Formats: sequence, structure tokens, C-alpha cells
Amino acid sequence: MTASTEDLRKLLAPVRYVLWDLDGPICRLFAGHPADDVARELVKLIQGRGLGGLLREEERFHPDPQAVLLGVNERHPDSDLITLLEDWLTQQELTAVPTALPTPYADPLIRTWSALGARFAITTNNSALAAASYIETRYLKGCFPYIYGRTKDLGQMKPHPHFLSQALKSLGADPSQALMLGDAGTDYEAAQKLHVPFLGYARNDEKLNLLLTAGVERTHIVRSLEEVLVALKGAN
Repeated sequence: MTASTEDLRKLLAPVRYVLWDLDGPICRLFAGHPADDVARELVKLIQGRGLGGLLREEERFHPDPQAVLLGVNERHPDSDLITLLEDWLTQQELTAVPTALPTPYADPLIRTWSALGARFAITTNNSALAAASYIETRYLKGCFPYIYGRTKDLGQMKPHPHFLSQALKSLGADPSQALMLGDAGTDYEAAQKLHVPFLGYARNDEKLNLLLTAGVERTHIVRSLEEVLVALKGAN
């Protein structure tokens, strides 16, 4: 069991500001440009520069390019190499945008919630350029005046609360009136650090288990954004 409609109405009642993760709650960014292919190419790029020794064994076969990037940064921080790799990954994310798939019910939820007066920001570990590009393809630019994402300073990525903190300041938001909508333990950890309530989106059992393992309560997890849309409409 996950959140009931009543659970959601209680959680959503005080919400005036929503901090959205991009890849998961808003879209599947790598739906047509698979992340595991990108991760393999990133490993090849590192090895091609004669720096394969910077990679741990698990990183050589990791399906998430961000995990590869963060692993290299751990052992070679604040370097020209990190700048190169982060730029390369940003370009891959931009390449992924045209074939990204919108999360079911995300667009109508965004438009409905915005029409009801909620104010939004994106707080993502993907590039802010890719987030802005995707939002533009969905004609949602007006809903997201603030977008915070990965920069060359990888230490600011979630679970660090930097992006969320920046978004709250820009929105002039009281954390108690905000909500972080994410699908990863790192989203939850970042929200916890700033005392921002959290709603987890779990599109499959793997995502559900990861959120539960991170400490998210079942009553703060949905399997579909349709549940949020229904609760929102019923409360207004």
C-alpha cells in the first residue's frame, strides 16, 4: 500500500511551492537515448584519455552515467577532466531531450497545479540546460521560472540541498509550505536537510523499494501522478 487520497490531501493542503525533480516525476529523459549506452560511452571517453585507472570496477559497468561521473570526481575533483566530462554529459542529455517521454499525467498535473496558484522550480541532478530544453518542448516554460541543475561543482548535486535551497530562496518559500516531488533517495535526503516535506514517485517496484529503503513513508509515495491529480482536484 502507498498513499491514499486522504493521505495526499493532507500532504498537499499547505503546499504553495513545489520543487520538482526532472528525470522521473516530469519525464523519462533517457527513454530514446538509453542511459546505459551513455554510461558506456562515458567510460570509453575516460579510458580513451588513458585515465581508466580512475574508475572502480563497478563504475566500468554502471548503467547510470552520473554514477560514473561522480566516481571520477571523488578521486579527481575540481579538475579539467571533470569539466570535460560534465560538458560531455550535458550534451548527451540535450541529445536525449527530443526522444524523452513525458511521465504519465505529469503535464496535466503541472498545468492544473499551476492554475490553482502553486509556484514551481526544478531541482535536478541533470543539467539545467537539458531541463529547460525539455520543458520548452512541452510548452511548460511559463510554469517553471526557476531551474537548478548540475554544474561543474558536482559536490552541489543532491543529496546536497544546494539546488533546493536556491529554489526556496528564489521562490521566497517557507519550507513548511513547500513540497519536493522526487523519485530517488537523494531527493528525499536533500529535502530532509531543509525540512521540506517530500512526496515520492515510484513508477515501478524497484523505485518503490529504493524510496522505502531511504526512509520515505509509504503514505508519502505514489505509483502514478494521476493519484496526485485526483487528490488535488478533490481538494479544490
